[in-house]
Amino acid sequence: MKVEKVVEKKLIGKITHYFSKISVAVVELSEDVTVGDKIRVEGATTSFGQVIDSMEIDNKNVETATAGQSIGLRVKERVRLHDGVYKITEAE
Repeated sequence: MKVEKVVEKKLIGKITHYFSKISVAVVELSEDVTVGDKIRVEGATTSFGQVIDSMEIDNKNVETATAGQSIGLRVKERVRLHDGVYKITEAE
């Protein structure tokens, strides 16, 4: 018997800047986020998922960030201004 996974996608922030040389995006958060969370970045020409392995606020590594903060996040693909950042949760 195959178990269907229910995937929930919730907007947690948007891209406000991208540093292409170091592949780091600045994300303005509208929800809390934690290292280890699965995210998706989506926009007009952007669509990929990844796990947050580290993030920074003011050049300091942090484990969690709260709504209203801006974080630096290393991304595996190019992102663009105003792309949406979604937290992905899977339920069995």
